[in-house]
Amino acid sequence: MDVSVTSKDVGDRTVVDVSGEIDVYTASVLREQLSNLVESGRTDLVVDLTAVKFMDSTGLGVLVGVLKKVRGHDGRLQLVIDSERLLKVFRITALTQVFTIHETLDAALAD
Repeated sequence: MDVSVTSKDVGDRTVVDVSGEIDVYTASVLREQLSNLVESGRTDLVVDLTAVKFMDSTGLGVLVGVLKKVRGHDGRLQLVIDSERLLKVFRITALTQVFTIHETLDAALAD
């Protein structure tokens, strides 16, 4: 399965919708899209992962790398995750302490 990455501006924020599987073969698509947004000045990102079926360590690495870039521009990166399976990966790796994670897009946009 492939990954699909689209983005839309919502006020000062950019919502990035990700669907499919993020693994060693598809992570470069996500990395490129997120890096392009940061380089174009969009540094308040909400990455919606509710349609992601699978993510491996490569995907986690992409998100951590983009988080560092965003913070270097005094921005922020929030995640939307509603899948217990995906959330478990973030818990096991202690990334729940690194990322701000919301259950819904509305909650992320309200933050």
